[in-house]
Amino acid sequence: MKFIQGGSFAMGSEAFYPEEAPVRQVKVDSFWIDETPVTNRDFARFVAATGYRSFAEIAPDPADYPDMPPEMAQAGSLLFQETAGPVDLNDYSQWWTFCFGANWERPLGPDSSLAGLEDHPVVHIAYVDAEAYAKWAGKALPTEAEWEFAARGGLEKAEFAWGDELAPDGRMMANYWQGQFPYANDLLDGWKRTSPVRSYAANGYGLYDMIGNVWEWTKDWYGQHKVDPRRKPRGACCVPANPRGGRETDSYDPSTPGVKIGRKVLKGGSHLCAPNYCQRYRPAARHAQSVDSSTSHIGFRCVSRSRL
Repeated sequence: MKFIQGGSFAMGSEAFYPEEAPVRQVKVDSFWIDETPVTNRDFARFVAATGYRSFAEIAPDPADYPDMPPEMAQAGSLLFQETAGPVDLNDYSQWWTFCFGANWERPLGPDSSLAGLEDHPVVHIAYVDAEAYAKWAGKALPTEAEWEFAARGGLEKAEFAWGDELAPDGRMMANYWQGQFPYANDLLDGWKRTSPVRSYAANGYGLYDMIGNVWEWTKDWYGQHKVDPRRKPRGACCVPANPRGGRETDSYDPSTPGVKIGRKVLKGGSHLCAPNYCQRYRPAARHAQSVDSSTSHIGFRCVSRSRL
């Protein structure tokens, strides 16, 4: 883990997506954070010690999903599949499929394994899995503010974790999709899916893979940031300290009013973020993810607010 000295910073961005705005000054206390995302090797050690079964390894209870077709009551997870050509980018079902038998130990489906992937970030991790691992390790999941403060690496208001240019002098700084998503990955970074942790340079705080590779769970419920336009700017003494997300009920997806499932904030983007589709390979970027879901591009890392 790396020690992060607390401080204040400009959180958010007004240059990309509306859910990142407004830019606001906040401060966080000091904390420790994992140098890399939790790897398959790490998670395997946890499972061996506890016998833990992940969310994707347990068949869903039809009672919890009354509209679910009976044939879907099988264990599995969402798996990305490259398309044959251009598709409607508003229809994510074109590249996501629910794969029976896919889980953290079988990342590409029931016939796959972790051979050669030991140092890649663990994936197919639901929120409950990340929480269980963190508790076992004597750690916790970061808040959104802690995560973003760490990801910025000491750079104030920079769009990326290394500056304001995505690929300075053509250099790949993170594992993201180069080319036209979701059918033409130019593989300029050399990786079609996840990459081993530490494959790219660390940020200013000595942290790896804060951007790209896999999305990472945070502790906070998702919500929109609201600012009263009549409010006067506050002095440094009044900067919000250790801000937290909203309430679980406020995190429900408004596009599916009948579904009362909370959504947490994901940070960092993944290997599937692309310039033509999802430019969320940035510290300020955020995404809402249902707690009852796992995918082939979501992982996590932990923090500690007291020295281990």
